[in-house]
Amino acid sequence: MKIVMATGTFDLIHPGHGLYLEEAKKLGGGNSKLVVVIARDSTVCNKKRIPIINENQRLEMIKFLKPVDEAYLGSETDMFAIVEKLKPDIIAIGQDQSFDLNKLRESLKKRNLDCEVKRVYKYKKSCLDSSCKIIQKIKNIDFANNAFDDCD
Repeated sequence: MKIVMATGTFDLIHPGHGLYLEEAKKLGGGNSKLVVVIARDSTVCNKKRIPIINENQRLEMIKFLKPVDEAYLGSETDMFAIVEKLKPDIIAIGQDQSFDLNKLRESLKKRNLDCEVKRVYKYKKSCLDSSCKIIQKIKNIDFANNAFDDCD
């Protein structure tokens, strides 16, 4: 059985997250195990924005998703610590994640971590296909007049 690791923030879960995790698990073949690593609040604040949902609740929600076999919080100081602990066969990188795959492979090799790095290319394109777009839509709702832009 191959272990596939997927990582992300997973703030404000949307269908794109489900597709990413489903496709990531497929990378390992029929009997693979999907482990998901959730970015810590401090990491999200440093790299993206303040998360809407705290790390423990994001972890809890990910565990409910069908493709997920196990889920963990990542490290606040060393993104490779969880890789060393779980020893995945494959690390799945989402289509919208900005990792340089070659640099990631080099970093893994320097730490004697023997795992493939593969990009998931499928992406669920929609008007609310990111947490940032969902946040923006919420900001634009006119609650006083019960008005909002429906993008679907």
